[in-house]
Amino acid sequence: MSAEFPMTLLTADASRTRYSIRTIASNALKAAAQFWFVVTIGGQLLFAFAVASFYGLSALRGDFHRWGKSITHGHVPGDTMGNLVVELHLISAVIIILSGALQLIPLVRQRFPLFHRWNGRIYMLAAVTVSGAGVYMLWFRGSVADFSQRIGFTLDVVLIWLCAAMALRYAIARNFASHRPWALRLFLVVSASWFFRVELFLSFLIFRGPFGFDPLSFSGPFLTFLSYAQYLLPLAVLEFYLFAQKRAGSLRRMAMSFVLFVVTIGMAAAIVTLTMAVWVPEAKAGFDSRTSITETLAATIASGGIDKAIRQYHQLKAANPATYNFDQGELNILGYQLLRKKQFSDAIRIFQLNVEAYPQASNVYDSLAEAYAADGKTSLAIANYQKAVQLNPKNRTAAAGLHELAAYAGATHAGSAGGSQAEGASR
Repeated sequence: MSAEFPMTLLTADASRTRYSIRTIASNALKAAAQFWFVVTIGGQLLFAFAVASFYGLSALRGDFHRWGKSITHGHVPGDTMGNLVVELHLISAVIIILSGALQLIPLVRQRFPLFHRWNGRIYMLAAVTVSGAGVYMLWFRGSVADFSQRIGFTLDVVLIWLCAAMALRYAIARNFASHRPWALRLFLVVSASWFFRVELFLSFLIFRGPFGFDPLSFSGPFLTFLSYAQYLLPLAVLEFYLFAQKRAGSLRRMAMSFVLFVVTIGMAAAIVTLTMAVWVPEAKAGFDSRTSITETLAATIASGGIDKAIRQYHQLKAANPATYNFDQGELNILGYQLLRKKQFSDAIRIFQLNVEAYPQASNVYDSLAEAYAADGKTSLAIANYQKAVQLNPKNRTAAAGLHELAAYAGATHAGSAGGSQAEGASR
């Protein structure tokens, strides 16, 4: 037997090993991408269902005032142009999610190319519509977002138009190798609003509550960061994925697979939290035909004052308990609307009314404490935060608020004591 024969076997074994590693790495990257796709599309469909249920069913019943609970100036009586823009924004958002899901399914693209092309045109048109309406709502309709956040959101609109133009250009030229990455980029930047929600709730899970921003004014450095991260982070992950898919070695593909799996697991956790905390209640509210007590009392406060509104609440609850929605969240929404308008005393009265109605609910004391804190009544805020934590030790928002106020009160007391000592020494 020649010496070349065993060397040939070794070379063949090494080649098979390298091929096996490349195959494993490629399969892992493919599985990670499929996992991400399923979680993302599933989360977006849940979001679309919540939006369609809440806004669509409310509109069919003529309850447009409900739109203001989730969208600043969601529906303004008499503002036909502005209301039309909001409606286009919401309808286009649902169309985008549904058509985007179909557009990215390989089987649909392969089996039904004509449908894929027309669905892509609808998707791009809806993307331009929803982004244009979003710019109007952001800069002219009024929004809780501050200036830095508006710049971030507006940059996303620019990227939507750019990616749509590039994807359309390469599709017309039938250069599908270049069209595909631009279509994926378009999908991510169009989904930025959805990613914003997912990233925000992931931060709630990591930091156990709001972090780096004021929940009342919805402003702060972390929200400014998210206004850019909502599309830049997904785009960065996509670029690394495309590089790993085309040119990277086995080790880099395995690393990218691991990163994609971790990112997707984090997204899944945030989606579950979002679904239970926001989307399920919104869908239920859409199917709830009762009249909102929030809107009723808000109108009374504007016309007759807080005392009249509280009397009205008790009268309606006694006479029409099934006609009006007296759920805990209704008064909470009204209270926070008043807080944002800096009507602190009215907000406190509404939150006190909610405490009276739901004395065993931790969240109502948490909200009352926040109103007291905003009005500068620190001791009352601390007492209500303590009650909220007592009723629910897992109420992280109340625990964080209590810790912050206790530290502030301690520092203030120490400063006062130091000032008194200095005054005594000077005497």
